[in-house]
Amino acid sequence: MFRGRAFGLLKSLHLMDGQPNLACKFIHPAITSHVHHCQKRNVDYTQSYKTGPSSAGGQTRNVPKIMAEQELPGVLILDIGGTHGVLENLVAFLKKHFRLITMKEFLENKKEMSKKIQSVFMFECRPTIDRELLESLPNLKVIANSGVGVDHLDLKMISNFGVKVTNTPHAVADSTADIGMALMLASARRLVEGCQISISRDTKYFAVDWLGVEVTRATLGIIGMGNIGYKVAQRAKAFEMKILYHNRNQRKKEEEQAVGAHYCEKIEDLLQQSDFVMLVVNLTPETCKLIGKRELGLMKPTATLINISRGAVIDQDALVEALQKKVIMAAALDVTYPEPLPRDHPLLKLDNIIITPHIGTATVQAIRMMAEEAITNMLAVLNGQPIPSEVFPR
Repeated sequence: MFRGRAFGLLKSLHLMDGQPNLACKFIHPAITSHVHHCQKRNVDYTQSYKTGPSSAGGQTRNVPKIMAEQELPGVLILDIGGTHGVLENLVAFLKKHFRLITMKEFLENKKEMSKKIQSVFMFECRPTIDRELLESLPNLKVIANSGVGVDHLDLKMISNFGVKVTNTPHAVADSTADIGMALMLASARRLVEGCQISISRDTKYFAVDWLGVEVTRATLGIIGMGNIGYKVAQRAKAFEMKILYHNRNQRKKEEEQAVGAHYCEKIEDLLQQSDFVMLVVNLTPETCKLIGKRELGLMKPTATLINISRGAVIDQDALVEALQKKVIMAAALDVTYPEPLPRDHPLLKLDNIIITPHIGTATVQAIRMMAEEAITNMLAVLNGQPIPSEVFPR
């Protein structure tokens, strides 16, 4: 522990910035001698990393790294670029900490590569993690999921192999809350329809009776009050909305008071009172088809359903019927099941729905922050440090 602290202090005194003499005045000679020896061997003995994304208030720590560049721990990814691969602008960032091994490289040389891979970086739910892959990676220690939802992972099976699973809840909260508000506003003010009317060649005048509804001072019901749900509530407060929420556990009184939120123990109470219902839950066996025909029937005929969680949280057949029969006024979905929907799906034929292509975290900042948080998690596991965002099997 002393040696680790000394190296951290040395770095803060610019030892690694070419000013060893200044630092050596304050550090025991044995320590500086050892570091100088490491420098002669061209070894980067410390690696700075954050315990969380900077916007989440993470702190910088120095993690021991005793490996030369060619000995960086291997991380398995599906691919670089292309349709499903890791974005090019994240590759250089990942390479600072890991040796990237694509699935193609792994399959072409399994015997050698399987020993090098200690982590898997999952981007857009890929690569697929199954028993066969886990059995072929004897040194795997952690699967770092980029994003919050882990419904694509068999957590119990992975845990049986002694492998940790992490996600990135802090990095995605703001961007996902933003898309929730964007969908609510776009649906309420009929922005997609309005855009189509404005650019249509057939438009000769704008109808004066083409009306939307106001978000300001309306009632918002949030189902799922975790990090993202609470961020939604913070934004909704600025619109002077009355905020109801349903959650497995009630928030602390001071947290409720900060955003003016009221807890509904029964989901039915929330559905009956809300002008807008926003789904912000994880997909689990308990939340699969959480909103079905019965729940939609409890909502106001003037209400809008917004889903920024997972498509399977809604019974889509029931939603089609509810929208067709005007049981509810509208829906705005950033997620569906499957994604994308088949081109002949009845949801795509309705004019009282907005569907976006799962873009809740699709911002330059969020993608970068997710990579930061995933890297932090992987380094923590590999260095035996506390894991900031570990996901446990239920």
